[in-house]
Amino acid sequence: MFTCFNAETTDAAWRLAAEALLNGNDVRMQDGRSGKTREILHCALAVENPRARWVLSRKPGINPAFAIVESFWILAGRNDAKLVNFWNPALPKFAGATAYYPGAYGHRLRKRYELDQIEAAFKVLSANPNGRQVMLQIWDPRTDTPLPDGTPAAADIPCNICSLVKVRDGRLEWLQLLRSNDLFRGLPYNFVQFTILQEVMAGWLGLELGSYHHIADSLHVYEADLDELAIADAPLIETGDASLALPKKDFEHTLVVFMDILERLASPDLTCEEFDRLCRAPDLPRSYHDLLLITAADSARRRAWQGEQQWAEDRCTHPILRQAWAAWAKRSSES
Repeated sequence: MFTCFNAETTDAAWRLAAEALLNGNDVRMQDGRSGKTREILHCALAVENPRARWVLSRKPGINPAFAIVESFWILAGRNDAKLVNFWNPALPKFAGATAYYPGAYGHRLRKRYELDQIEAAFKVLSANPNGRQVMLQIWDPRTDTPLPDGTPAAADIPCNICSLVKVRDGRLEWLQLLRSNDLFRGLPYNFVQFTILQEVMAGWLGLELGSYHHIADSLHVYEADLDELAIADAPLIETGDASLALPKKDFEHTLVVFMDILERLASPDLTCEEFDRLCRAPDLPRSYHDLLLITAADSARRRAWQGEQQWAEDRCTHPILRQAWAAWAKRSSES
């Protein structure tokens, strides 16, 4: 039997799942790789408006800059560790201290199987929008199956295993399937990653954005994390109408510009003058520019450039992004 949580926004769906895991009656205690967990098996979350992708109710707040960088790193098909580690220096503790992450979603989607699955999906759905055979494969049984003694084959084994994509009634529908999903440490970021991918592909196809469905075979939280993590009282604000949907050619140009700027924002030799120039980014659409400004604010924060941090965050025009950033900045200052 599935446990289902349906909501308009990712934040509302996350709150329903969090309340069930922390306070519900259908929770089981289960040993996990890093200790005991509270778990709900076969859990489905449905989000009617995937553009409202930011979970604001997680306490402490998520790192929106890392969520943005990782999403574009996925879209670029990369698996190098250096770029994402700048925005999340703790990542090697979870995924391994390596130069490349073998489980990187984008590399598996765009390069691993000698096929750009995202490009292929675009072509198939353009030719046959009624089809039912588009699946984006992440899990690789050759490398991801546990060793015979039951231990993980590597430190970085994908939790997301595939995406099922369909066009119905002029809308791009998305179903994401996960073998394992940490409610606090994984789910808010997964929402950002795959709803961005969904919106980007909808833009390529010239379609409206459909609903987003997320199935976690094990939705869980570690008991050891419960003293640190909680559900915040997130104020309700308008989600806005900022769209990331672009025609494919325009998106490809935007992705190159965006990734080039991220590289420089993570560079150890970045100067304040270059930071100012990068933040202005005249070649980026407004919705992408807002995302960039949040990554820039975090780049400045990590360098203790308080004036530059404030300058970047003040110029972000998207209210949800500003709220997500405010929660992260507060968390960072307190720690």
